[in-house]
Amino acid sequence: MSESNDVSKVISDVIVIPLKNKNEEKRPLITNHCEDVFPFSSSGDEGDNEDDSSGSDLFGFAKTQYYMNVNALELVLQKNMIPEPSTQTSNMQTMMHLLKGNIGTGILAMPSAFANAGILLGTVALPIMGIICIHCMHILINCNQILCQRFGCNNLDYDEVAIKAFSVGPKRLRRLAKSAGVCVTIFLLITQFGFCCVYALFVAENLRQVIIGLSNNGVDLEVHIYMLLLLPFVITLNFIKSLRTLSIASAVANLLQTAGLFIVFYNLIQELPNTWERPAIVDIRKFPLYMGTAIYAFEGIGLVLPLQKEMREPDSFGGSVGVLNTGMTVVACLYTAVGFFGYLKFGDKVLGSITLNLPAEPLYETCRLMFALAIFLSYAIQFYVPFNIIWPSVQYRFKLKADTKKTRFVELLLRAFLVASTFALAAAIPRLDLFISLVGALSSSCLALIFPPIIEMATKWDDRNVNWWLLSTKNISIFLVGIIGFFTGTYASLEDILKALKS
Repeated sequence: MSESNDVSKVISDVIVIPLKNKNEEKRPLITNHCEDVFPFSSSGDEGDNEDDSSGSDLFGFAKTQYYMNVNALELVLQKNMIPEPSTQTSNMQTMMHLLKGNIGTGILAMPSAFANAGILLGTVALPIMGIICIHCMHILINCNQILCQRFGCNNLDYDEVAIKAFSVGPKRLRRLAKSAGVCVTIFLLITQFGFCCVYALFVAENLRQVIIGLSNNGVDLEVHIYMLLLLPFVITLNFIKSLRTLSIASAVANLLQTAGLFIVFYNLIQELPNTWERPAIVDIRKFPLYMGTAIYAFEGIGLVLPLQKEMREPDSFGGSVGVLNTGMTVVACLYTAVGFFGYLKFGDKVLGSITLNLPAEPLYETCRLMFALAIFLSYAIQFYVPFNIIWPSVQYRFKLKADTKKTRFVELLLRAFLVASTFALAAAIPRLDLFISLVGALSSSCLALIFPPIIEMATKWDDRNVNWWLLSTKNISIFLVGIIGFFTGTYASLEDILKALKS
């Protein structure tokens, strides 16, 4: 269903947006960021950086305008005096936000991932992949703390961490600081739009299955037809600009997903075959598809910094028994359980989402409808993120004045075009499992496995207290895992997608 830069900032506002109390002193709205830190602002020594380009100015303007939009929302909340015990979250609240931020369509795709690894290899490899991804989250947190102390900041986001890390790294890297920030932002955009594509295909597939079941196989339309029928409703949903309204939709979606997972587990634990009836390891050439899906599921690295920022006790987020490790351990156990039991029960017949394997009975048709509605509502949350990065740049490029009829028309037109684009891309690859693997391999691997070790090496470049042999060995190993997952996963996904299209 499925966490930095602008992307994680918006997600943080959706998940843990601080509501003001009447009796509380109004705090500054952006005091948690360096005053001079914008996504593509100059970093490092002046002599080591290139002159600002118009593209960098454009992105800088976009982020500035976006901050203004978020601040305007907070001012509205202050004006309405919505009661809230605290503007900061407790450890348990943060745990809940971490869980619902990481559990989405990825968990429903885990049985199909196990089909590409085998019941033994899949069960062993998933916790290992989880440990690596969680360690990379800790890398980002640690580098954020080091760089904040060094630059006198309270908090940075993913792209800002990359910029600052490169600006204090080797001299050859300092001129690439802006490019590092741009690169992180681009891959976060690709990831978010990829999520939107997966969501569109997921809703269409599950609705199709429901109609087939209710009609006793009398109505069996192509998934493209359902996507076409859904498109106007999704476009209308994404005309909603209110973050508060979308937060309500997100809460409803979370309730539906939670109830749906209980129903899925109820089905999976019944009439299970023996474990030896499933292959321990399948064709190793399919393993990259497994890696892509696993990385897609664990790619919540964009959430960690904004969640920690909003905590009442931010030091409790890290640590061996902190919120991050505890929450992600629960996530890894749920992923492993759904993947193991789903593949054990359905074997090679498992589909891209385990909901598609549920029998055509009233309880399970209701479950499919619940997940379809939940993901339908969640689409707007995922879309809100990239749109609010892109829109200020469009305003600046075309000199659109705020709150005019022309500006509002162009904004709605852009929203409709971007939504339609995600549906068109999803329709071009009508295999949910392959699309999830492609998104995981292409973009999530970069965010979760490739960028963090590079950032840590740059951040600790001049730290004489570091065991460089151990640090470099560890980070190079993680980097190679990410690179291998990126190339092999992308290649295997595209290869299977092409085969599926030909057939």
